[in-house]
This record gives sequence, structure tokens and C-alpha cells, in this order.
Amino acid sequence: MTSTETAATTATPSATKVRRPGDIIFKTISTTSGALILAILAAVFTFLLVQGLPAVVQPLQETDDNLRADAGNFFGYVGPLVFGTLWSSFLAMLMAFPIGIGVALFISHFTNRRYSGIMGFVIDMLAAVPSVVFGLWGILILAPIMGPLYEWLGEHMAWIPLFAGGATPTGKNLMTASIVLAIMILPIITSLSREIFLQTPRLHEEASLALGATKWEMVQQSVFPYARSGMFASGILALGRALGETMAVTMVLAASGAVNFRLLTSENPTTIAASIAKKFPEANGMDTQTLIAGGLVLFAITLAVNSLGRWIIARGSQK
Repeated sequence: MTSTETAATTATPSATKVRRPGDIIFKTISTTSGALILAILAAVFTFLLVQGLPAVVQPLQETDDNLRADAGNFFGYVGPLVFGTLWSSFLAMLMAFPIGIGVALFISHFTNRRYSGIMGFVIDMLAAVPSVVFGLWGILILAPIMGPLYEWLGEHMAWIPLFAGGATPTGKNLMTASIVLAIMILPIITSLSREIFLQTPRLHEEASLALGATKWEMVQQSVFPYARSGMFASGILALGRALGETMAVTMVLAASGAVNFRLLTSENPTTIAASIAKKFPEANGMDTQTLIAGGLVLFAITLAVNSLGRWIIARGSQK
């Protein structure tokens, strides 16, 4: 046998790729699942675009008495809703993110295993509570409790612009809605951050402690740098939940469509999702298309926020 034949004989087994049925089935299922997600996303976008675009481009008629006529045009209608959506979500994130990170850090590094397991279970159960239950709790329990506090803030802290304009005694204002939103997104931030903190290399933590660092200094030197991207990702996911929340905000917030930053008055901005939930059952004709166009705007906002978050996380990972 020549050297050429020997090489060909040796190369033949390695060149023949064995395709097992299990590999083929798994690849088919995973590929189909990935394509299905993209197809559903594209279908939702197409539906919103086709159904909502007429409300955006159609000129306002003199006899128009729909939602667009109340605000002058579609953008006049959706503008205050975009403001309310972003402002309430920002307030919720401002409250929930530091608390969620703190709770996750306490569970992962500052308590023993028995209590950490119990607290982790409670946090996970909190994520399973339906939003309508949070709305009922907010309107029946939280709002009456916070009402006197809001009145005190409106009376003694009115020099702060956020608390100016007086306070509604019922407690149905943007502050209560933001607190309910913060509680709803808290489990997302806590659960994801806790898992990221637990994945910090043990050798990094022990090396920091061996050099004389306190436990908090060890967290600053080892845990936070390692978990920075994961913490940011948890915040982005929580923000996406806050942007699209419907029932809790609808039930708690006494909305008037105003555009202002005050938190305690009865003249509160509302959100896109809450507006759709309130008005869609009685809408017809152009009103329906206007509400669907509002959903298209909310879809675009959520997509932009998540895309920006992914881009920032990718840049942080590269660095």
C-alpha cells in the first residue's frame, strides 16, 4: 500500500460525519423554536403596524369626535401617555433597583443558608402574584395608609417641586402607582441579581478577604465588578415589565391625562397600557385603531429600551 492510499484510508473515517437521529431531532426543534419566536415577534409588529398606521397618518376631520380629536391629533393623544409611561417606570426603577440589589446581596452574602433559602423562596413567590392582586392591594390597603402621609408631605414639603400642588386624600396618585410598580418588579431584580452574585468566583472573594478587606470591601472589589453586567440586565428586564404593566396602574391611578412631574395630586399622567385597558372595551372604528397605534408606540419603546440595554451589556462584556 502506497503512502497516498494509506493517507486516504486514514482520512476516510474522520471525513465521514456520523449524524445520529437524536442530534437531528434536537437541532430541528431548537432551530424551529428560535425561528418561531422571531415569527411571533414579526407577526405582532405587523398586526400593530397594519391596524394602527391609519390612525397615525389619516388627517383629522372637522367632525372627528374620537380620541385623536380630544388631543388635536394622534401625537397629541399619545404624547402624554408616553410621558406617563416613562415617568412612572423611572420612579419605580428608582425605588426598586437599589432595594432589589440590597436584598439580593443580603441573601447571597450576609445571611446564613437557612434564612437565605426562606427569603429566596418568598421573593420567588412574590413574582408569581398576579398584577390584579397587586392592584387590589394598592387601592384598598396602600392608598388609604399612605393618604395621611401624602397630605403631610403636601403641606410641609411643598417647596419640593415633586410634592407641590397639594395631595389627594384618597392616595390614588402617581406615587402610589409607582410604589406598586416597584414592588412588582422587585422580585425580577432580586432573583436575577442573587444568582449572579452567587456565581462570583470563590477564589476572588477569598483573596480579597485574605488581603485584609472587610466583607463590604470584598463585595465592592470582587462581587460588583463581576456582576455589573448581570445587575444591569436585571434592571432592563424589570424596566420592560414596568413599561408594559396594565392592571395595577389602571386600578390604582386616578389619571387625568395631565403632563406634570408632581406625584401627590389628583391630576396624574397615565400610561399607554392603562389607557388601552380602560378605553378599548368601548372603542370602535378609528378609536380602536388609535389605541392599537398606541400599542405600536409602546412596542417601539420597549424594543428600544431592551436593544439599548443589550448594547450596553455587550460593550461592558467586551471591556
